[in-house]
Amino acid sequence: MDKINELNKDFLITKVLHNAHETLDKEVVAKLAAIKRDKINKPIITIGVNTPSRIIGVDEIKLGLLEYVHDRNFDAQVIDVGSLGLTTYEPILSVHLPGKTKLYFKNVSLENYISILDGTFNNYIHEEAVLCQVRNDIFEQWEQVPFMDELPYFKNQQRLVLKNCGFIDPNSIEEYIATGGYKSFLKTIRNNTPEEVCEKIENSNLRGRGGEGYPTGKKWRVALETASEQKYLICNAGESDPGAFMERLLIESDPHKIIEGISISAYAIGAQKAYVYIESEYEIAVARLKNAIKQAKEYGIIGHDILNSGYNLDIIIKEGAGAYVCGEETALISSIEGKRGKPHSKPPYPATKGLFGRPTVVNNVETLVNIPIIIEKGANWFKSLGTEGSSGTKVFSISGKVDYKGLVEVEMGTKLRDIIFRISGGIVQGKKFKALHIGGPSGGCLTEDHLDIEIDYEAISQAGISLGSAGMVVLDEDNCIIDMVKYFMNFLQEESCGICIPCREGTRRMHEILENISKRPKDDNGNTTLQRFKGVMQLENLAEVIKDTSMCGLGRKAANPVLSSLKWFRDEYEEHIFERNCEAGICQELRTFEINIDACTGCTLCAKKCPTGAIIGSPQNAHFIVQDKCIGCGICYDTCKFSAIISK
Repeated sequence: MDKINELNKDFLITKVLHNAHETLDKEVVAKLAAIKRDKINKPIITIGVNTPSRIIGVDEIKLGLLEYVHDRNFDAQVIDVGSLGLTTYEPILSVHLPGKTKLYFKNVSLENYISILDGTFNNYIHEEAVLCQVRNDIFEQWEQVPFMDELPYFKNQQRLVLKNCGFIDPNSIEEYIATGGYKSFLKTIRNNTPEEVCEKIENSNLRGRGGEGYPTGKKWRVALETASEQKYLICNAGESDPGAFMERLLIESDPHKIIEGISISAYAIGAQKAYVYIESEYEIAVARLKNAIKQAKEYGIIGHDILNSGYNLDIIIKEGAGAYVCGEETALISSIEGKRGKPHSKPPYPATKGLFGRPTVVNNVETLVNIPIIIEKGANWFKSLGTEGSSGTKVFSISGKVDYKGLVEVEMGTKLRDIIFRISGGIVQGKKFKALHIGGPSGGCLTEDHLDIEIDYEAISQAGISLGSAGMVVLDEDNCIIDMVKYFMNFLQEESCGICIPCREGTRRMHEILENISKRPKDDNGNTTLQRFKGVMQLENLAEVIKDTSMCGLGRKAANPVLSSLKWFRDEYEEHIFERNCEAGICQELRTFEINIDACTGCTLCAKKCPTGAIIGSPQNAHFIVQDKCIGCGICYDTCKFSAIISK
């Protein structure tokens, strides 16, 4: 650690953390403002380096930013930040000039970053790329640029968990402490017994932000009151659901908040060792977690005799292979123990007999990052947010056919309609809303009639689904429900651990039935139609059996996509079976194409592009499609320049 960082370390520990409950003097406040970059004397450029932006090429853009500053001999800083949550506009860049409000720019690329910076440094706004400015009454405002808190995406959120995301440097413990970080942990180990911390969390009515929303404080209490020489806290960061990316971006954007949440939680249950279970392919998240743990150790915030409190804590990162079944807590525990990741029947529950046979609490990332907030603001304050049965806020990852995709945090009790239409901008291109799928492969779908349901564990459960991973996928009129359910069932049958027959064989059979009804039968007799219909009847019964007899929670929920879609979209199943038609045109093997001989010019282009040789004809003469060879891929339809090919 260089001399400047050593000075900051001494300042932050002695003046900030150790005086967490005292009023800070002006000198301390001024220095904190400098660390937080609230007051600057040179330009600051931040670039969101996260998984979505890396896919688009942010690493090359960052190199370009560094070259830009170096070549022009600018006295400016280029700093990595996480994600604002608005992944539609990644990569997002901000420019903060001394005396001016901070500007954010969207969809930054190698083609436009120079013009963005040249314009900003010369007081000219790149109108196509500008996103917003951050409201600050101290600085001069940019004209005709909306404020961040005026944009519907941010205006209609309640950002508590996401407060720091996209604003602070995730690689800097200094910035985290300067913005109030680790004060809740120090307050806890100084002033509260583990019993008192458990009581606070119980009183806050915090429910686990994964699965069924089990009361967090109740789980903690069981582990605390179970006698053992060793106890464990596990942070389940193994988010492997398709369509869910909340925890990954949370870790990438604010890793020290996760470390603080783990530390308080471990203290509350009497654990001196904690594990973070995370997919090894989450490269950015793993690297930032490791860095956060290293920095916390250097500052004495974790390790031996933490800040002279007498409490010891060691945090270990366990990188998993990405198995979906390891999202189930007993399978996760087996994986950490070095065994095959497979679930076990309960009881005993992990809170009494978990990792290495010791009392273990497993909480996911979002649950843990709520802990410092509750300690800081109080259980009653947290309980005042949300509904009677579900307190606080909830983070969702929203994707699919909406204008603004990304992370959304709203107060419990918010209507689903508000997330889709007020925050996420509604359906793209003015299309018609069709369905909302919540909870990943083990979740279910809802119709437009359900959009006024409030986000509440009980209310969602009464609709026949669970929040689960809180991944939201919005479907419009161009999506096929059967195709979506088939995708999830294929995922589940491949990810099944195979231990119990209902899940292993049942998911495979359900996928086979869905495959059967989404393609044309080999023959066209009535018996084939009857068999296809029986398949759907069997599908519903099979789903119920899997739900009732599978060993673990993941297996019992595996039937949810099928059951919910059959309940609300049975007409679409019937359309596929009886009419052999997919109205959305997604199920390729149900599509048929014909050539209008009056419009066909015999250009032969479609015949050349056809992958199966199903189109025959001679040049300058009308062509024909051999239906037995056609696979319904639609390449001919897309290729024809004369609109001679008709889709049926």
